[in-house]
Amino acid sequence: MQPTPDFDPGKLAKSLLRRSRQGALATLMAGSGDPYCSLVNLASHPDGSPILLISRLAIHTKNTLADPRISLMLDERAAGDPLEGARIMLSGLAEQADAERDLLQRRYLNAHPSAEAFVSFRDFSFFRIRPSGTHLVAGFGRIVDLKPEQFLTDLTGAEDLLVAEEGAVEHMNADHRDAMGLYATKLLGAAEGDWRCTGCDPEGLDMQEGQTALRLEFPERVTSGTALRKVLVRLAGEARAKTL
Repeated sequence: MQPTPDFDPGKLAKSLLRRSRQGALATLMAGSGDPYCSLVNLASHPDGSPILLISRLAIHTKNTLADPRISLMLDERAAGDPLEGARIMLSGLAEQADAERDLLQRRYLNAHPSAEAFVSFRDFSFFRIRPSGTHLVAGFGRIVDLKPEQFLTDLTGAEDLLVAEEGAVEHMNADHRDAMGLYATKLLGAAEGDWRCTGCDPEGLDMQEGQTALRLEFPERVTSGTALRKVLVRLAGEARAKTL
């Protein structure tokens, strides 16, 4: 299905990946191969792939270590009939990601600050899901299968931005909470609240208030810290103009 002005499957799938904080994780029972489903918290890698922090004491972790094939269901949690909201079923491999631990821990704790209490426990490990595809259901006649390149963010050439991300997030939260509030309320139509930045990537900025997450898309691709600053200043100006 091709994108239309009111329905872009790839864009919607990307948004769900970035905004979801919980999901239903399906694994295969070690030994029997029977399906097993559990509720997990998640965050997102800069490319949008899901990050999990799970304990080796949990059945789903034991299953994943025996067979990394998983599926993950994410939905909009729309008011009213939940089946009227968009959802995706992502399939792929869950890989223990020790090499990226610092990055995964930082982004996960930005999304789930309470995990600080147990993130250092020896039995907990970070897993990154490497998607093989996703099945999007967004209403009648809007059912689409997508390949990873259609819903993940290309990080090619964005090394400078990835290095600058940690400092940019800290700076936005320490010195520009007013701008975060303007992005949320004036550009995204959200309610006022204590909005904070949880991450950024070439395509947008992630924000959160409590367990509500928002995605602010950039008007153009951003690959450096300098370009990030410029686009955030421009968007803040657009948001302030809407208050006049």
